[in-house]
Amino acid sequence: MKLTSIAEWTGAAALAVALTLSLSAARAAGPAIADFKLDNGLELVVIPDHRAPVVTHMIWYKVGAADETPGKSGLAHFLEHLMFKGTAKHPAGQFSQVVARMGGQENAFTSNDYTGYYQRVPSEKLKEVMGFEADRMTGLVLTDAVVLPERDVILEERNQRMENNPRARLGEQIDAALFLNSPYGRPVIGWRHEMEGLTKDDAIGFYRRFYGPNNAVVVVAGDVEPQQALAFAKATYGAVKPRADIAPRERPQEPPPAAVRSLTLADPRVEQPVLQRAYLVPSFHTAKAGESEALEVLAHILGAGSNSRLYRALVVDKHVATSAGAYYDSSAYDMSKFGVYGAPGEGVGLPELEKDIDAVIAEVIDKGVTADELERSKARLVADAIYAQDNQATMARWYGQTLMTGGTVADVQSWPQRIHAVTAEQVKDAARHWLEKIRSVTGYLVKDTRPPVNKAERAPAGTPATAEKKS
Repeated sequence: MKLTSIAEWTGAAALAVALTLSLSAARAAGPAIADFKLDNGLELVVIPDHRAPVVTHMIWYKVGAADETPGKSGLAHFLEHLMFKGTAKHPAGQFSQVVARMGGQENAFTSNDYTGYYQRVPSEKLKEVMGFEADRMTGLVLTDAVVLPERDVILEERNQRMENNPRARLGEQIDAALFLNSPYGRPVIGWRHEMEGLTKDDAIGFYRRFYGPNNAVVVVAGDVEPQQALAFAKATYGAVKPRADIAPRERPQEPPPAAVRSLTLADPRVEQPVLQRAYLVPSFHTAKAGESEALEVLAHILGAGSNSRLYRALVVDKHVATSAGAYYDSSAYDMSKFGVYGAPGEGVGLPELEKDIDAVIAEVIDKGVTADELERSKARLVADAIYAQDNQATMARWYGQTLMTGGTVADVQSWPQRIHAVTAEQVKDAARHWLEKIRSVTGYLVKDTRPPVNKAERAPAGTPATAEKKS
């Protein structure tokens, strides 16, 4: 398309098209992303980026909290911690010490659908960190002496991240109410009473069930050529035998929603009341063609930034909220969430704020979105995809997350074009079909003003003192 033709579009529409064309041109001019499969089943994705002599190396396992045995919540995250406890070849702490001496960085993460480990190191050290990861893929050595103290660590992590964070606890309760049958209703970190019972045998059984080359994807982004990365992978990961008993993912699915659900969490530490609502919606993996992209655009129009519908209506125009927004999580193997939230202004109650949020959503369902809103949001989303290419770790995460949740390399590459193709009618249809209140759970977070219970009556440490989960 010629520049003179683009100039005839509105400014937002022109920007969306220009950004999409820029992304396509950049991909054509830059190094091609390579996708390999080793004989033992391991997938390798290489994203060349030669601007600095560093690489980000990530290994992703197709197992997360949603794959845990019922009654063993928190096990995937527990094993993530235990993976740093050493092997027969490399004692505990050696891997981390080597990465530190390289001047590198490392960490790990667990979600519902995957567990990942990564290092950012000088590019000449890539094969060395691959060797360490290949060794602990099946060579982990665990004893009670290392497992039991680490269990105390994850229990304290739950205290810090959940028990001492009222907003996090509200989100945990909303998930538990939203997902009636799906394992997504369990917290990734686990329920405390189940975490307390996790054992060495639980960890070893889980490890042997899910950790192997045929259940993993390695993503390398940075200063390396694809064939060189492939040679390193074959020399390290390629020597690991596949697991013979890794079964396909088959999880319990959600029944059709039958009731509007709401809950209130009271906590004495709350200074600002909050409303959070989550709708049960399809992820990219479970959606029909175009549905997930329409939900992406809808979330951006409703609640991304100060120009969004919710922010302008509730914060700028009516002054009933101090903040408001929306989000959509497309990256899930099963059904996912679309969320809206807000914090009321002074003198405004949460029920009043909820009515105002409902009114904004109802207007989109009834009248749809404007052409300017549509093009501006698509332009912003596409721009974010382009800017993501400037960070090798972000790119590695984008590809890894997609591959862990049922997508492909081609799905990542075509995302900007699919976003650009979304129409106003698709956005309206998404709002009408998926933002039905019967599909949702609405949570209120309020200050608990009741006097504290007597010490003798107080619940044991780590358990809620009341049905409202007062700490």
